[in-house]
Amino acid sequence: MKRLFKSIHLYYFQISLALIFSTLYPAIFFFSRKPVKFHAMNRLRWYFSYLSSVFSGFIFRYTFEEKIDWSKNYIICANHTSNLDITAIILLAKRNYVFMGKEELLKNFITGIYFRTIDIPLNRDSKMSAFRAFKKAGENLKEGKHLVIFPEGMISESYPPVLQPFKNGPFKLAIENGVSILPVTIRNSWNLMWDDGKQHGSAPGICDICVHAPIGTKEMNAADAEDLKDRVYNIINDSLMIHDNVKPL
Repeated sequence: MKRLFKSIHLYYFQISLALIFSTLYPAIFFFSRKPVKFHAMNRLRWYFSYLSSVFSGFIFRYTFEEKIDWSKNYIICANHTSNLDITAIILLAKRNYVFMGKEELLKNFITGIYFRTIDIPLNRDSKMSAFRAFKKAGENLKEGKHLVIFPEGMISESYPPVLQPFKNGPFKLAIENGVSILPVTIRNSWNLMWDDGKQHGSAPGICDICVHAPIGTKEMNAADAEDLKDRVYNIINDSLMIHDNVKPL
């Protein structure tokens, strides 16, 4: 019965996404035309995320280790176990941000329009693609925007998911640009919907997110990138272990 309910909820959620996005699409398409209206695009993305969450019963509850100064820009690094993680970050960062994500997102009807305009697609199998992506990311940081990266680079294939090793790129980029890392632990989104929900369905509920204290990089150099990566990994991993939802490696 539980599995049936989760399958029905996923179907309802997908219909809600389609209807809400279709309603907003004319405005999104208008603002996506060159010159792209960056803040308008993100404002509409926030509305889409908020409305789809409300109608589907997903509640995102944030706790902050300290007050975040949003006048500064950050590289936001979060763990990744669910498509809901994207919504969690959109509702947190609000407007002044770009995502860096896998190139396959260009093919998705909803994410595609954003990755063709303001977000940054990345093919990790191509050194040239990676170079272009991180160059564009650096340009966005210099313009004062937040950069959102899921440093695992994937959703764990095991269920329940485990935190995967982090890639080096976000941490090198943070040091090169003197931008702080903002670690974010998304503690139980996989319980509500693992990955895209196709295997286990979805269910309404509360997703707990911990926004950790920013980590400054201005006193660091390239040699510190590995230590910075390990520090952020441990912060998120420890937070997951305390919450007792995701098993450590």
